[in-house]
Amino acid sequence: MTQTHTLQTPGAVLTYDVRPGTSATEPPLLLAGSPMGAAGFGTLAGHFPDRTVVTYDPRGVERSRRTDGATETTPEEHADDLSRLIATLDAGPADVFASSGGAVNALVLVARRADQVRTLVAHEPPALQLLPDREPALAATRAVRAAYLDHGFGAGMAGFIRLVGHRGPVPADLGPAPDPAAFGLPAGDDGSRDDALLGHNLLTCTAHEHDLPALRTASTRVVVAVGAGSAGELAHRCGLALAERLGTPPVVFPGDHAGFLGGEYGMTGEPDAFAARLREVLAADRDRAVAGG
Repeated sequence: MTQTHTLQTPGAVLTYDVRPGTSATEPPLLLAGSPMGAAGFGTLAGHFPDRTVVTYDPRGVERSRRTDGATETTPEEHADDLSRLIATLDAGPADVFASSGGAVNALVLVARRADQVRTLVAHEPPALQLLPDREPALAATRAVRAAYLDHGFGAGMAGFIRLVGHRGPVPADLGPAPDPAAFGLPAGDDGSRDDALLGHNLLTCTAHEHDLPALRTASTRVVVAVGAGSAGELAHRCGLALAERLGTPPVVFPGDHAGFLGGEYGMTGEPDAFAARLREVLAADRDRAVAGG
């Protein structure tokens, strides 16, 4: 039965869920996204009944609230939250599967506290600073944020969808602003500017400069994952760039950027095959330990 808890951290109160597993020998498996919350991992968590699976809502998302009134959240803050969450579990280093912005945050955690993570599977982190076309990519991201601030959620999200779905290097000019209605988004502006993605995390996440030397020398086994169906897209390209900089081969997972979803948020990937690949990747650490490697 899922157990729900809260954890107070500097500037936030986090809500997290623990699904006890049947195995007493494996470490907890933490599933992390950003700004996606725990609800997005329901299907994936269900594929690991033998593991104690932990999911959480990042600060400012769904059930987790900020208490400091800040309007932006940094990867460093998220990494500190993850560190405190793992310490609260009091079960030794955890295995972590982290996707998208969650992967950015988990990479920061490993660079700072590798002792807390046995294996990190970083799935398509939008690490734009690693791209050869980082300048136009970062400029396009700032343009998405500007559209959100100037015209509201629909305009900002339409620009975001166009950017993340663009295949190949980002050009200096992506063309006229897309019509929100073309994506089924509201064209009006309700005046709110507190969206977790567009308001709190977009710029800090994508512009973060990763500590590559710390990641290369970390005791954590870092596996960079990319989606078979997202080749050429921004986050996939970032994953390839990260793997190259770390000197490790990327692991291709079934589906696209949302490959693990099983209907959450109206999106369905290839969750059965995705979970099977994740289990294979995590088992490699156990097999290495048994072999004495």
